[in-house]
Amino acid sequence: MKVSPLPQHPAWDHPRGPAAARILVGLGAEHAVSASACLAGTGLRPADLERPDTVVEAGQELTVARNLLRRIGDRPGLGVTAGTRYTVGTLGVWGYAMLSSASVREAIRLGVGYAELSFAFIRPTLEPDGSDLAVVFDAAEIPADVREFFVERELAKIATLTPLAIGERPGVRVEAAFRGARARLLRERLPGLALRTGTDRHRIVFAAALLDQALPHSDPTTAQALEAHCERLLETRRARRGQAARVRSLILAELDTGPTAAAVAARLHLDERTLRRHLRAEQTSFQELLDEVRGGLAAELLTLDQLTLAEIARRLGYHDAAGFSRAHRRWTGRAPRAPRPGER
Repeated sequence: MKVSPLPQHPAWDHPRGPAAARILVGLGAEHAVSASACLAGTGLRPADLERPDTVVEAGQELTVARNLLRRIGDRPGLGVTAGTRYTVGTLGVWGYAMLSSASVREAIRLGVGYAELSFAFIRPTLEPDGSDLAVVFDAAEIPADVREFFVERELAKIATLTPLAIGERPGVRVEAAFRGARARLLRERLPGLALRTGTDRHRIVFAAALLDQALPHSDPTTAQALEAHCERLLETRRARRGQAARVRSLILAELDTGPTAAAVAARLHLDERTLRRHLRAEQTSFQELLDEVRGGLAAELLTLDQLTLAEIARRLGYHDAAGFSRAHRRWTGRAPRAPRPGER
């Protein structure tokens, strides 16, 4: 079956299920960060993360990660901890399709071809490495403030799930560009992994002798049916989004930098006029979407007693509290008010 080509937008900008956000919230709880603090500004509630039919936009998951890292710091090894908590079940039909594949090669093809069904923020591509096959992970499009955390998470997730998918067998090597503490913690926390650190790129390399070996749970008929289901799911998710949903996700992901229509259009590989035309066709505009995202975030952030008005303004992409206050008056007719200490 031919996989649909990827749409022209950042690799990470695709909707996903709630499992990844649920893992991040659980990680926050272990570091005394409440669920409400982790989910601040996302529009999500803890109960949403327990429903398998909840669809989480990439920008919402980015916000959860940023909330967590702002509270406890981007500690080396935190992403590894998150990555080791994934199970095949968290990957849904995409994961089960790979498990049912006829061979390691087929599982790799499915994994890369339908990566848009995953929780990944890192773009996978295939390339030959002599007679071996490498999956290269490009992190360039991930926002810089969460990049290393998400790369850690993806590498640890792959290292955890690959043996479950193909069995414990030699011939798989993970290469990570990390050095220092991140490299050390990858080695310490994933002791059974064939790992090289300090490389030029992040890759996982499969030896040629491994590629055509049958998988322990191989069922080609089931794999074919599951791949067809993956294709339908992918098409459904794309059809439901529209350009406005992509713009919303990008605004949310880059909000504290003060996103502009030109910058968002460039991320979508469009010129600004084309983007504005698409949004008009969906009966909205860039400014309306920006105000919608900022207004929703402001309403939630103003309930957190740990944040001052200046800090909220910065998170919403304003230069100062005065700019935020003027916008808040325009949205609501009143000035914003940060809660007093202990007030909820």
